This record gives sequence, C-alpha cells and structure tokens, in this order.
Amino acid sequence: MPYLVCVACGKRYPLDTALRCGNCDEPLEVHYDSLKPPARIKDDPCFVTRNTNVFPLPDLRPELSLGEGTTPLLRASNLQAETGLECVYLKNETVNPTWSFKDRGTSLGVQAAIWFGLKSIGTVSSGNMAASIAAFAARAGLEAYVFVQEGMPDGKIQPIAIYGPHLNRGIGDYGQLYFNALDLGEKHGIYFISSDNPFRVEGQKTVAYEILDQLDYEPLDFIFMPVSSGGNMAAVIKACEEMEALGLIKKAPMIIGVQAAGCSPIAKAVAEDKDQIEHFHNPNTMAHAISNPMPPSGNRILRKVKEGRANVITVTEEEILAAQAFLASQEGLFVQPAGAVPVAAVRRLAGESTLKPEHKIAAILTGSGLKDTSALAHHTLKAGAVPVTNLELALNK
Repeated sequence: MPYLVCVACGKRYPLDTALRCGNCDEPLEVHYDSLKPPARIKDDPCFVTRNTNVFPLPDLRPELSLGEGTTPLLRASNLQAETGLECVYLKNETVNPTWSFKDRGTSLGVQAAIWFGLKSIGTVSSGNMAASIAAFAARAGLEAYVFVQEGMPDGKIQPIAIYGPHLNRGIGDYGQLYFNALDLGEKHGIYFISSDNPFRVEGQKTVAYEILDQLDYEPLDFIFMPVSSGGNMAAVIKACEEMEALGLIKKAPMIIGVQAAGCSPIAKAVAEDKDQIEHFHNPNTMAHAISNPMPPSGNRILRKVKEGRANVITVTEEEILAAQAFLASQEGLFVQPAGAVPVAAVRRLAGESTLKPEHKIAAILTGSGLKDTSALAHHTLKAGAVPVTNLELALNK
C-alpha cells in the first residue's frame, strides 16, 4: 500500500493527509512497498492507464485526461552542430494540452482530489500551473481557486480566466502566497495542487520515465531542466531513482536544474554550500515562470545536490534570450524564456568544455512561447512589405 513520507525527517503519513510534514514543515513524498514499471508508450498511449503501476491511487478515471504526456523527444541536430556535442535530445513539453509540463501533475492531482471526495481544487502559480488547474477542473466539474502573481499582465490573465476559475492576483510577497493558500485550503476544504503536492510530483515524474522509455533505457548522462519551486526537479530525480531500483537503468542521469541569475535562491544556496535556502530579494528576470523567491521544495533539492544526484546552476538574461532565439530559428521550437534556460545552460557548459562531446544529454523544454510573449520585445524581429503584383521583391529582402 502506498504511503507518504516526509522528505526531511522521514515521518510516515497515510495518503489522505496534509500536504506538508507536521514536524518540520517540509514536503511529503509518495513511497511504495512495491513498484512495477509503467507500460511502454507504444503499448499504451493513454497517460492515466499507462502509468497505473507508478501511481499511488486505485480506480483512476481515464476520461478526465486531456491527452497529456507522450510528448516528443527530438534529436537537436543543429544544437549538436553548434556545440560539438554528439547526442542532445529536446523533450518538447509545450505540446501538452495547456502548452506546459504542468498538465502531468495536474492530471494526477485532480484524480487525487476526486478520490478524496473533494469538490474544490486550487493552486498558486506564476502562470503555467494556473491554466492547467483551471482546465482540468473544468474537465472534471470541480471548482478551481487560482492565485497568481500580483503583477501578472492581462495578456497572461485572460488565457487562464477563459476556463472559468475563481481567479485572483495575490497582492504582496509571492513566496508567502503559497503557504497562506495551504492554510486557506485546509480551512475551507480546497485541495491545493501546487508545486510540491505529492500527487503532482507523482504525475510530473512521468516525464523522466518517458525520456528513458523513448531512448529504450539506454544510458543518459544528464537531464537539464528549469527549476523554480523545486517540485518538478524533485519529481524527475525521484523517477530516476525509481528506475534504478526497478532495474530499468543501471545508473541514474545527473539532473541539472537551471535558474535565472535574477532569481536563483536554490543555486545561490548550492554555490554557498548552505543547508537551507534563503529568501531571494528583488527578483528580476524575464523568465517569470521560474521566478519564485522562496521555493517550497528548495531544501529538498539541496539535499539531493549533497547526495550527488543533482546540481543547480544559473544563466543570464542574455543567455536566455539567445537560447530562445536559437531554439526558434534553428530547431523550430518556440518556448517561453523559462523553457529556454536548459538549452542556455547546455550551450554555455559545452563552450566551457564542462560538457564533453561524448556526453548524452536531454533538455526539458517546459512551456510554449505563446504562454509569455512579452520577451519578444527583447528580440530584433521584423517583417517587410511588398506589392502583391511584384512578389519577387521579397527575394531581395
């Protein structure tokens, strides 16, 4: 029977319990007495039924799926040519139903809420998770309570509001908003499927299972991915540990979390060899989706770094913009700034020869560029004009 365990102190809890440890206020994680591999993607394309063996809940409802998961793993031939690396793959999470990786975790989180008999779900989000929660709640007939960053522009608010959630900007410290929302949920019976909800983590871990499945479980040296709250990175690490235990892979890849230098509380703690993260004051980055100044799973990631499972590094705004432009113009993939940070890191580390040509690498592209078009103002983009009677003029532009 699956159960929950505190990732810090090890205290054990039943599945239908609080979302964080009552002893140390750290996240809870699903553990299993026994675990079986998921079905191969080619054998069962349905996200819910394919992953039954690595999900903790019985009687899942496939009809609540929106077609999440089973995203492409693409060989990055032009990135390989630019960097001299021989084997780089791009996991394109932008093609999930609401255009981001969040749909994997939301899918299982909604199943958990229904299993617990709850009628309302919620989240705290910088954008991607807000749309995902609102969409899946609509599908399942649940009330959705969504809190977003205070300064979120209308252009990002409206694509969330269209699903009909109870949507509010949170005025004040975004880092504190997460914890206050958990208190609200406990008081009013709203199940918050935020970043480190244990069922969200179980859903999001499937991205790593898919990457290795798509590679026929051949050895992989590194997985690069954005990191903000730390929940998704914890999920990928957890999946790799499970695949080791199942004997699907001999050695787990090193997980490299990448933060924007303008908001990098986890990377800062790693660089300073701290045991605890500290609040990152005055965040300033165009990668809004990863600009959490006080990540609720930050300490959890620090422990994995100290275990040798992971590392967390930063990239600059200039590197993010360059990676976003490269992915669009050279690989045909338009991602939001946060989705470009893994490629920014790969390009820099290859240039520094930290990455070797023989290293086998996967980078997770987390969200579509259409989720945040504000960064386009920082690129030099143009369109010409020609008479419809003389289209040959376009050939000289």
